[in-house]
Amino acid sequence: MSTMEENITRIQLGEKELILIGTAHVSKQSAEQVKQVIEDEQPDSVCVELDEQRYQSIKNGDQWKNTDIFQVIKQKKASLLLMNLAISSFQKRMAKQFGIQAGQEMIQGIESAEKTGAKLVLADRNIQTTFARIWGNIGFSGKAKLLLSIIYSIFSNETISEEELEKMKSQDMLDGMLKDLTDNFPTLKKPLIDERDQYLAQKIKKAPGSKVVAVLGAAHVPGIKEEIHKDHDLKKLTKRPPKSKWPKIIGWSIPILIISIIAYTFLANPEAGTQQTISWVLWNGTFSAVGTAAALAHPLAILTAFVAAPITSLNPLIAAGWFAGFVQAYFRRPNVADFDTLSEDVTSVKGFWRNKVTRILLVVILANIGSSLGTFIGGADVIRLFFENL
Repeated sequence: MSTMEENITRIQLGEKELILIGTAHVSKQSAEQVKQVIEDEQPDSVCVELDEQRYQSIKNGDQWKNTDIFQVIKQKKASLLLMNLAISSFQKRMAKQFGIQAGQEMIQGIESAEKTGAKLVLADRNIQTTFARIWGNIGFSGKAKLLLSIIYSIFSNETISEEELEKMKSQDMLDGMLKDLTDNFPTLKKPLIDERDQYLAQKIKKAPGSKVVAVLGAAHVPGIKEEIHKDHDLKKLTKRPPKSKWPKIIGWSIPILIISIIAYTFLANPEAGTQQTISWVLWNGTFSAVGTAAALAHPLAILTAFVAAPITSLNPLIAAGWFAGFVQAYFRRPNVADFDTLSEDVTSVKGFWRNKVTRILLVVILANIGSSLGTFIGGADVIRLFFENL
């Protein structure tokens, strides 16, 4: 097989020719191959594995400078933003290792489409829809495993040679990787790989013209080869799963139970009720403050977490981390330089804590985690004191 044909799959679908280029997102060779194939083939359409959000991020690389960190906290998007940054951390480290911009092959696809006059098709599903379908379908244990994997990716110093990277695009290697994914995260593969294969396949075959080039992550090529011959309902694939009622039920049940127990104890034994109240305040406030301190927050943000946590734990509609995050953002407001260095800072653990943007996100999340721990431990202590003083 010639160098030109490596990692390329050609599919004839009626009178339409589809040319799939399987890429690695941090490979120089992939970017060069995309340029060569599009210029040689002169397709009518070029499909790229991007959604509108990621496309705008590429086109407007300085959009971080316009981020209002207060709005991020207010709209409850701190966790989503930090997860996005964490997931991209490993890819950016590898891109830095190879001296290439992450997603360069997608950028090349966009540029080559413009140069050749081909119609550009954004063929991937909205990333927030994918996250919502992942999060809504993997259960508690799946969420825990996924978060641990993301945390590991941040702390990992793993390196890989470009030769190994190129091997990852081979069919045997891909089969092995997908098998590992299925074994470790059986419910994750469906929304992350299978559904996106179906979505991508439908968008590719509906792209205008008789010749279409698709620039794809190599992991999607085997699935798209199968799914391209079927029809898929894009509306169904973009529907977000309904939110479970249980988190809301549990979220309100715990504070109602705690308030009821403390109120009853106060009526029966005011001294024991006072003990319960102190216990609730100390456990909640201390754990939330410790979480905030772990993010190296401003002293007033730590104090805010301590004061807010015992109150916010009794109301599921508010969270201690929001208040601590607002205080942190007020006293340590990010400047243009922080947004300029954000993409570089997230490639290291130290950078997550050094950058004012990610430190605010860490304050919000760690304060909330601490408050949650305090709620369970403080709640258990309130119940213990209740039974001891019956």
